Amino acid sequence: MIRILHTADWHLGQTLMGWSRDLEHERALAALVETAVAREVDALIVAGDVFDTQNPSARAERLFYDTLITLRRRIPHLTMIVTAGNHDPAGRLEAPRPVLAALGIHAVGTVTRSGAGDIDLDRHLVPLPERSGAIGAHVLVLPYLGPASLPPIDRRSEEPGSPVVRAVRTFHEAAFTAARARIGAAPLVVTGHLAVGGATESEGAERRILIGGEHAVPSDLFPADLAYVALGHLHRPQAAGRPTLRYAGSLFPLSATERDYDHGVSVVTLDADTVSVEHVSLPRPVPFLRLPRQGTLAPEEIEAALVDLGLVADLPIAEHPWVQLALRLDRPAPGLKAELDRVAEAFPVRLVGHTIDRPETSPATATAETGAFVDLAERDPEDLFRLAFARCHGVDPEPPHLDAFAEIREEV
Repeated sequence: MIRILHTADWHLGQTLMGWSRDLEHERALAALVETAVAREVDALIVAGDVFDTQNPSARAERLFYDTLITLRRRIPHLTMIVTAGNHDPAGRLEAPRPVLAALGIHAVGTVTRSGAGDIDLDRHLVPLPERSGAIGAHVLVLPYLGPASLPPIDRRSEEPGSPVVRAVRTFHEAAFTAARARIGAAPLVVTGHLAVGGATESEGAERRILIGGEHAVPSDLFPADLAYVALGHLHRPQAAGRPTLRYAGSLFPLSATERDYDHGVSVVTLDADTVSVEHVSLPRPVPFLRLPRQGTLAPEEIEAALVDLGLVADLPIAEHPWVQLALRLDRPAPGLKAELDRVAEAFPVRLVGHTIDRPETSPATATAETGAFVDLAERDPEDLFRLAFARCHGVDPEPPHLDAFAEIREEV
């Protein structure tokens, strides 16, 4: 039996609205270590995006290496595998390879090929020993695939479908074939850092990373005979088509979009011919709140709602909860952001934006918006401004708005 802890998308060094997330990363990784110890795992797979930028800070790199060293001390037999994601400095991740190898850590940032041009299995195929010492499975370690990693892309081909996806498929098929030629029918685990079609993305939080304007690959890229596919890139923990094709997700919310995810890690158990996958939640290192929890607030209700949170006034700023406001407006509110910041300054919170709920568009406006097609050349620009303003704000523009529009129109 082999037990694997699959994690990804740490994004060490990330900031949110200008604030550091270092304390959250320290707490989350400490919880990950305790989970690995408690679940008695035999292997760790980090499926990319270890860091948030191509030039991570010294503190981010130190936390990364401190975590790996702590895992080695707590679990001496642990096999550790780390791959580069699209955010990572691939060469920098691989640079200390001899030191990492001495610690039993396999770091793969780029695709390495043999003299014949095939994938170098001595580099990319890592055996996973059982507690007895026998090899129970292998991991085909594949990082984020940039253009240089793929075979030539033939955009003139008449074959149906995307030429980029065909190139990605060709690469994987060759890698799978080579791995199977070496290990036969033994259990094979594969890593990947890419988007699989049908999986749920985090709006505005994840880059679309395939080249050539393409985005996602079909799930059948990964054949059913693979024991497990450890994916990174998408921040929501989820299966992608089948239970053994899985994103572990990020350790905690990296944006307001991810506030309601059940963040954690995946624990995978390979036992004889069976594979079981369990999502293990990690405690939220700092609260990430929606205010109110349901419904909306009028601007004048915000201060009372913050008071009701009952927060400790002298919390260090790194422990201030993140708060996203859900507001209800029935009229334009110029200077809203400045007002929100002013109110929040009196409380130990960090605002991460707000949403606005406006009343339904008036019937007259709705009729004008959904009527028959009208050539824009036949409409007065002020009429169009009035319609756009009403659609956006739910009320008609007032004289100051019309005066401002007239000034802009005159300048243009």
